[in-house]
Amino acid sequence: MVTPLRLPTETVAALDAVVAFATAADAGALDDAAGLDAAVGGMLYSGARTHDDREAREVREVVPSLLAMWDAQRDDVPALANAILRTADAAPQLVRHDGLDWHLHAIDAQRPFAERIAVETAIAFVDLIRLEETERCKRCAAADCGLPMLDLSRNRSRRFCSTACQSRVNVAAYRARAR
Repeated sequence: MVTPLRLPTETVAALDAVVAFATAADAGALDDAAGLDAAVGGMLYSGARTHDDREAREVREVVPSLLAMWDAQRDDVPALANAILRTADAAPQLVRHDGLDWHLHAIDAQRPFAERIAVETAIAFVDLIRLEETERCKRCAAADCGLPMLDLSRNRSRRFCSTACQSRVNVAAYRARAR
């Protein structure tokens, strides 16, 4: 039975951030502050930012732990998320900021940016586990891509991270059939 997707806005935002940071890291764009700032774009991360190269490297270094949750089987995710939450001494609280209604934050806004990213992602995965929606975290089906993607389609049928990857695969399949 397919039920309507009801993920909290902040959960989707945290998961979209994983996709953005992983894509930026894959492209080598998290090597400096400018690359991190470009990757962050319009994301609504509250709290302190140093906007320096060290912060960019720290975010790049946290990406593998985020992708470990992304790629894990549902029953393996809690151990990974719990480890992040324990390491950060997470203390969940309801907060309002930037025009957003009450939502959950689990780490002080003054903690390092990379640590806040990891904790918010772990909390997002807590939501996915509870809603039995971890299969929405996928990898692009294009053989030459494999970037993470969040499938928010009603029937969980999305296969590609972008129309570019989808077109490339479709054109290659057409050419193979035409031969």
